[in-house]
Amino acid sequence: MMNPIAALLIQVLELYKWIVIIAVIVSWLTAFNVINEHNNFVRSLLRILYNLTEPVFRPIRRLIPAMGGLDLSPLIVLLLIWFLQYTIQYLAYQGMM
Repeated sequence: MMNPIAALLIQVLELYKWIVIIAVIVSWLTAFNVINEHNNFVRSLLRILYNLTEPVFRPIRRLIPAMGGLDLSPLIVLLLIWFLQYTIQYLAYQGMM
């Protein structure tokens, strides 16, 4: 049985993973003019997603700048989330958490 704190951390990371995925999809849709940025709801959604993801993306962008216009920071964040989730699970099942 897993420690409840470990389970909570894993679920929070899972939720954040989906926020990152949604932010990437919305940014693509915005870039291709599929989504109207002038709509109040869309503008609010973009602001929320920006405020949730930019503090995590910014340090990664400083270390690894965009290559040919391709921003790799979401991919790196998703890999870090995956690594943290499995590390937490491993430590929880080893009895260290």
